[in-house]
Amino acid sequence: NSQACSSALRKPAISLADSTELRVLLSVMYLMVENIRVEQDTDLPEWRSCRETFRMELSFPVHTEEPFALLLFTMVTKFCSGHAPHFPMKKVLLLLWKVLLFTLGGFEALQAMKVKRREELGLPPLPEDSIQVVRSMRAASPPTYSIELVEQQQQQQQQKRSHRSRRPLVKQDSLDIYNERDPFKNDEGGVDEEESDDVDSGIEGELDLMERDTMIPPVPPQRPPIERVSFPKGLPWAPKVRQKDIEHFLEASRNKFIGFTLGQDTETLIGLPRPIHESVKTLKQHKYVSISDVQIKNEEELEKCPMSLGEEEVQETPCEVLYRAMLYNLPQYMIALLKILLAAAPTSKAKTDSINILADVLPEEMPITVLQSMKLGIDVNRHKEIIVKSISASLLLLLKHFKLNHIYQFEYVSQHLVFANCIPLILKFFNQNILSYITAKNSISVLDYPHCTVHDLPELTAESLEAGDNNQFCWRNLFSCINLLRILNKLTKWKHSRTMMLVVFKSAPILKRALKVKQAMLQLYVLKLLKMQTKYLGRQWRKSNMKTMSAIYQKVRHRMNDDWAYGNGESLLDQPWDL
Repeated sequence: NSQACSSALRKPAISLADSTELRVLLSVMYLMVENIRVEQDTDLPEWRSCRETFRMELSFPVHTEEPFALLLFTMVTKFCSGHAPHFPMKKVLLLLWKVLLFTLGGFEALQAMKVKRREELGLPPLPEDSIQVVRSMRAASPPTYSIELVEQQQQQQQQKRSHRSRRPLVKQDSLDIYNERDPFKNDEGGVDEEESDDVDSGIEGELDLMERDTMIPPVPPQRPPIERVSFPKGLPWAPKVRQKDIEHFLEASRNKFIGFTLGQDTETLIGLPRPIHESVKTLKQHKYVSISDVQIKNEEELEKCPMSLGEEEVQETPCEVLYRAMLYNLPQYMIALLKILLAAAPTSKAKTDSINILADVLPEEMPITVLQSMKLGIDVNRHKEIIVKSISASLLLLLKHFKLNHIYQFEYVSQHLVFANCIPLILKFFNQNILSYITAKNSISVLDYPHCTVHDLPELTAESLEAGDNNQFCWRNLFSCINLLRILNKLTKWKHSRTMMLVVFKSAPILKRALKVKQAMLQLYVLKLLKMQTKYLGRQWRKSNMKTMSAIYQKVRHRMNDDWAYGNGESLLDQPWDL
C-alpha cells in the first residue's frame, strides 16, 4: 500500500488503474458485511450465532487496538490530506456506512435501545413510535408562490364571469395532495364531495326558481339525506412539555400575580389563581423527560460531589468503544467527511484546490466518442450521488447513536460539525432545484444490478443510455436529502445561536422550495426547520405564508407554551449566541 501511495503521489492524474487491488478488497468486504448484516426469518440458529460473532469482531478490537470503523475513518482523513489520493472514496464511504449500520444498529434497533434505556432509568414509555408515525403520514401540498397566486386569481375571475357564480365563498383545502382533506372533514371524501356539489346545485336552483317567481313544483331529492357524525382526526404527535417550560411558566405567573419567584420550585402554587393551577396540571400531564435530561442531571451531581459519588460506571457498548477510539482525531474526521460532501455536492464548482473524488471513476484514457462521454458523465453524476448518500447516512447514524449513548458525546460531535460549516454547507446543497435533483436519473438500466447479472450485456447505444427505469424519482437522492435535513435538525434543535444561523443565511426560501417535493418525511423535517425560525422571520412573512403555517400546525409536534406562530423574535435577540 505504501508503494501505491508513493506512485500515486508522483502521478499528475489519478485513474482507475491506481486502485485496482484496493477496490477489489473493499468490494469483497462490502459484500460480506451487507450479506451477513441482513437478517431473515428463515435464518438457522448457527447463522444467527455467526452473525453476532462477526458483529462483535467488527465492533470491538480483537487483534488490533482500534475497531474496523476507525481504520476506514483514517483512510478518509489520509485521502483528504493528500497522502493517499488513489483511495477509492466511494467504496470506502459505502463500507464505512454499512459497518456503522451493522455494528451500531439501524433506526429500528436504535428505537428498541431507546425504549430499553428508558425502562432502566425508570422513565415513562415513549408517547408514540416515531418511525410508525412518520410512515403513516401523508404529504402536504407545496406552498403557492406569487406567480401561481396571480394565475389562480385570473382563473377564478374568468370562471366567475363565465358561470356567474352566486356563491360568495369558495371551499378550498389547504392540504390536498393525494386527495388528503381537511382533518375536520369526514373520512369518505369522494361521497362528501358529491353530496356537497349536489347540495350547492340544489341551493342555486332554488334561488333561480324564487327569482323567476314560477309555480313549478319542487323536484324531489335524488336520494335521502344521510346523517353522519364527523369526528376531528387527532394530530399525529402527542404534545410534549419540558421541565424548563413549566419553570418559565410558573416564573412568569409568580412575577405577575405575587411579585417574586421561587426558582425551580414547580410544586408550590400558593397565591396563584385557579386557572394557573389548571394550566400547571395540564403541563405536568404532558411533561416529557428525555434520557439526555437524566444524563445531564447525573453529570451535574457528579461534578458537585465527585468524591462521595465516585466514578460513573460506563457500559462497554459498541458506540462507546467507537467514540473512545475516535475522540483524539474526531475534529479531523468530521472535517474530512464535510470536505468530501462539499466536493460531491451538485452545486459545487470545480476548483483547483478541491480534492479529487473521481479517482475511482475516471479511466486511464479519456473517452473519444460521444457515447463514451455520455456514459462517463452518467457515471460521474452517479458516483457523486452515492458519496452524498453514504456520508449523510453515516453522519446521521453517528449523531443519533452518540446522543443515545451520552448527550455530551453528541454535543461534542455537533459542535465540531458546526465549526466546520456544516449548516451553510447543507443549505448550499438545498439551494438548487431540489425537485430536479430528486427526479434525476443518473443510471444506466442495462448496467444496474440485478439486470446486469441476469441478462446478457447488450451493446450500449444512445437510446439505451437515455432509457432509465420507470421510477418517478431517485430513491438514492431522496434518501440523501432526508438525511441532510435530519442532520440540520439535530444541529439546530434547542440552539438559539444555530437557529439564528438559519435566519442569517436566509434559509426560509430555500427550505420552502424543498416543500415542492411531495414526500411526507422530507416535508416533516423541512417544516420543523421552518417552525424553529418563524418567530424571527417577522409578522409579514407569517401572514404571507399561512399555508406553510397550517402545514406546520398539522404535521409537526406541538410544544405547549411555544410561541412559534406569533412570537416576537426581536425580543429574543438578546439571548447568548454560544455555538
